[in-house]
Amino acid sequence: MPALEITESDKIYKIVNARLLLEHKIVENSYLWFQNGKIIHPQNLFFSARRDADEIIDAKGLLVVPGFIDTQINGSYGIDFADHEEPVDVLKKNIDKVAKGLLQYGCTAFCPTIVSSAPEVYEKVLPLLNHRKGTATGGAEILGAHLEGPFISVLKKGAHKQSVFKDAKNGIKDFDDVYGSELLKGSQAVSIITMAPEIDGVCDAIPDLVARGITVSMGHSACRIAEAEEAVTKGSTSITHLFNAMQAFHHRDPGLIGVLGAADLPIPKNGASHPEASNTSPDRQKPDPRPFYGLICDGVHVHPNSIRIAYYSHPTGAILVTDTLSAAGLPSGIYQLGGSEVEVVEDGAAYIKGSTTLAGSTITIDQCIRNFQKFTNCPLVEAIEAATLHPARLLGIDKKKGTLNVGGDADLVFLDDSTGEIVVKRVFVAGEEVKR
Repeated sequence: MPALEITESDKIYKIVNARLLLEHKIVENSYLWFQNGKIIHPQNLFFSARRDADEIIDAKGLLVVPGFIDTQINGSYGIDFADHEEPVDVLKKNIDKVAKGLLQYGCTAFCPTIVSSAPEVYEKVLPLLNHRKGTATGGAEILGAHLEGPFISVLKKGAHKQSVFKDAKNGIKDFDDVYGSELLKGSQAVSIITMAPEIDGVCDAIPDLVARGITVSMGHSACRIAEAEEAVTKGSTSITHLFNAMQAFHHRDPGLIGVLGAADLPIPKNGASHPEASNTSPDRQKPDPRPFYGLICDGVHVHPNSIRIAYYSHPTGAILVTDTLSAAGLPSGIYQLGGSEVEVVEDGAAYIKGSTTLAGSTITIDQCIRNFQKFTNCPLVEAIEAATLHPARLLGIDKKKGTLNVGGDADLVFLDDSTGEIVVKRVFVAGEEVKR
């Protein structure tokens, strides 16, 4: 009887001579198997299919980790996701250009971010940012958009245009009116919404947004600690770029930052979209009720000492984000962010032109990991998990992203950490290697 022909999609791959990040540990001299873009268990091959690997991939001692996930990125390579003036076919090509460019840094999935905009912007752009699988040739996976505003505070507007700011006195209806019909798709179109909990009606709308599968993040806010804790109890599970665009920490009312020290928030009934327990959790046996928090680790947005304080107070809540704008990957100069002019100076920091107001970064996600490890002196595993497991848990996709567990997507990054700092060497998206 002739042997069955194995198609390319059916091929079984085995990674050998690898050090794998598994279950919060680095496992030496291990193997990883994948097929059809998914990580598989070899036992089923031997005892059911009676097959061995069709192709061996020699990791040559490199560290193999899940693909990095960036939940806040406004654009790169001269492209701003809030740009809506070009024809749709041009916008699609621009999105593809960013998605492809991110792969070189190990970023295999991302949330394209739109700063506060008018309804017509969302109407045109959001359909282009729906969830889309990643490929080695097509670019990083799109996880749905991150909508940063316009339900935010005038007092902490940052680089956002105040003229489009909204309140939510009519609850979820106001969100639907601003974002349009795409919001009804839930996380298929919109993965995260950043909002200020003190704005009229915002807290009341949180349960409705969460019911649609949308992650609610607190940010660009002048809220007090009580308002922040109310938002968490109603379903908010994240803080957008901690320390930036929020009240400075004060010992009598620590504001939004103070949620990291909360000890009496209700314990989640299940662990979905919540940080895992740590030594600082209110209950060390159950998921942590405190929210995740984004950190821009470029050394400009947040002082290293502040990042260290946040990490030691709530280690499993840290999520590394780039918050890059259109200037990322380009030289110093003047660029666009949501219709505003932004100036990038020599150290890579971006400011609203003619001011000292920060307006995003130009850092890469692999550099964020290197900086985070250096700033906090945390173990390498924890630095990597802040860009893999933690964002996956935040979005409720940790069954398929952020780990190397069986059944997960074969989004893989091969790292050389021989110098003590990670260097991206190889990248796979859905089991297919990216040509470098």
